[in-house]
Amino acid sequence: MSDTIELTSPIDGFSFTALHAQPTGPRKGGVIVIQEIFGLDQYVQADVDRWSALGFEVVAPSMFDRQERGYVAEHDPAGFETGRKHVFANGFENPIADVQACVDFLKARGPVFLVGYCYGGAITWLAANKVAGLSAAASYYGGMVAQNASLTPACPVICHFGRKDQHIPADQTKAAIEAAQPNVPVYIYEASGHGFNNDGRPDSDLEDAKLARRRTLELFQANGAG
Repeated sequence: MSDTIELTSPIDGFSFTALHAQPTGPRKGGVIVIQEIFGLDQYVQADVDRWSALGFEVVAPSMFDRQERGYVAEHDPAGFETGRKHVFANGFENPIADVQACVDFLKARGPVFLVGYCYGGAITWLAANKVAGLSAAASYYGGMVAQNASLTPACPVICHFGRKDQHIPADQTKAAIEAAQPNVPVYIYEASGHGFNNDGRPDSDLEDAKLARRRTLELFQANGAG
């Protein structure tokens, strides 16, 4: 069960909202969940609940509060277009600073981990290089990861992509990341397309989603999760 908190960006003092959930059972660490371009929708909320049930304190920042407070959109052309506009309007300094604020909120209570999807997958990759205090990060189908592959992560990172993704060519993306960062594992999921962590979406294969989640959990466990 999540509630809503407010955090403050370290670069501009902006106050943004975030979903926040306490761990079920003994606390294993903190997990920051970074949304797709559709805001804190049902799929983000489901992911927050999953991580909470696994014993993590979870924070999911509302990344577009500067553009539209409380923004949530449907996964349709209108939602895509609005979300895309918010991405460009927000830039990349703001979301990276907001991730830092989430880390700072969680870090006193144990290791902090990061996971992000689509837009959030790209932010996760950038944050792994730029944000202080992360113990590990998992990037899912981030469209900008390959073109930023020269950025060396400051913490262990893994990347997940779907073979059937119409937006991100899996083999070329994997090759680009591995050429620049040979220590970063890149996984391709043969039965899945874009957004496959969203249970019930057309491009989602449940077994692929479970495997990616298990690999992400194992990454966090190998890097300090209790």
